[in-house]
Amino acid sequence: MNSDDELAERLRDGDEKALRTAYERHGAAVLYLAQRLLGNRADAEDVTQVTFVAAWTGRDGFDPQRGTMLGWLLGIARRKAVDRLRSAARDTRVTESVRAQLAPPDGLETPERVVDRLVVADELGRLPEEQRRTLELAFFDDLTHHQIATVTGLPLGTVKSHIRRGMANLRRRWEVDGAASGSRSAGPTRAL
Repeated sequence: MNSDDELAERLRDGDEKALRTAYERHGAAVLYLAQRLLGNRADAEDVTQVTFVAAWTGRDGFDPQRGTMLGWLLGIARRKAVDRLRSAARDTRVTESVRAQLAPPDGLETPERVVDRLVVADELGRLPEEQRRTLELAFFDDLTHHQIATVTGLPLGTVKSHIRRGMANLRRRWEVDGAASGSRSAGPTRAL
């Protein structure tokens, strides 16, 4: 496979070797872009992998008349990196909101705060063991995703998935119990 046009044709035909060749040719550029956008090697590696999976599943969408294979792959990588940044920002907002509910800054224990903490504790108790453990390490021990992966022996991607799913469960419970709508101490503008 000498040219990207030939490579693209074989990729569109479902040739798995073409995907491997595309990765060998353009994987470093995709990784570089992802790392520049995300600032984190582990996340950039995840985005690179997701980019090539998306390229494989969406291979029929590549049109060499509209651009190069490298340009197509970099476009996918950019979208995946932006998705990752948005997800991280959303997770940060949820984390800050839950932490605010668990540890009131003024030290006052209002009945609403006690109920909020009980709701969080109850929902944590409903989570699968590994998911609950990763959330506890993140919130109560204030560990980073990498530190949690080291402590638990879980892959970094699994740690991130457990935290994301656990936070989604907490968010749903919070909304069901009315905290997101302002009926409790979260306030009218705070949403998980």
